[in-house]
Amino acid sequence: MHLGPEDIQRIIVGLITLVLSICVHEFGHAIVADKLGDSLPRRQGRVTLNPLAHADPIGTLAFPLFFMIFTGSTGFGWGRPVQVQPAAMTRKLRMRTAHMLVAAAGPAMNIILAFLVGLVTTILLHASVIDISEPIYMALLQAMFLNCILAVFNLIPAPPLDGGTVLEGFLPTSALPAWHRIAQYGPIVLFAFIFLPPLQRLIYGPSLFILRGLCGLFGLPA
Repeated sequence: MHLGPEDIQRIIVGLITLVLSICVHEFGHAIVADKLGDSLPRRQGRVTLNPLAHADPIGTLAFPLFFMIFTGSTGFGWGRPVQVQPAAMTRKLRMRTAHMLVAAAGPAMNIILAFLVGLVTTILLHASVIDISEPIYMALLQAMFLNCILAVFNLIPAPPLDGGTVLEGFLPTSALPAWHRIAQYGPIVLFAFIFLPPLQRLIYGPSLFILRGLCGLFGLPA
C-alpha cells in the first residue's frame, strides 16, 4: 500500500488526536473515582492527563495505526482500563451507583472535550487566526467528531464498555443474574460494532448528530 504525504499527515494528526482523546476519557474515570473517595486510581498514577499513564501499546498505538492505514477512517482504539474499587468509595452512594458514575465519566469527558475544541475553534475563527478553508479547521472538526464517536461507542450497553456498567446501575437487583449471563457475550457485541458496517452506522449517525449540534451551538460550518 502506497501512502502519500497527505495520507501520512492525516494518520499522524489522527493518531495524536486519538491518543489525547483516550487520555481524557480514562482521566474522566480516574478523577471521578478519586473524588468519590477511591484512592486506587491516584495510587496507580491515573489521576493525570499525561498520555503515558493511560496509553496501551496495542489499543492506543498499534491497533489505531493499523485501522487508519487500512481503512482510511478517523481511527479507533482504547486505553488501559482504570482500576477502581467501588466498595472503597467513601461517599454515601450505593456501590453500583458509584460504579455507574465512574463509568459514565469517560464518555462525558469526551463530550466535554468536543465542546472545548469547538469553543477554541470558534475563538480562533473570530480572531482570524484560522480560516474554514485551512486544513487545521478540518482537523479540529475531526477531533470533535472523534470524541463524539468515542462517547457514543462507549455508551453501547454491552460489557466491557462503559454503557454496560451504566445500564447495570439502573437494573433492579433481581435482574442482575440474568444480566451477568448476557454480559459474557459483550465482547462479541463490541467487535460486531467495530467491524460490521450496518452497526458502524448506528455509531456514526448519533455521533454526527451530536457534532452538528455542537457546530450549530458555535455557528461553525460542518
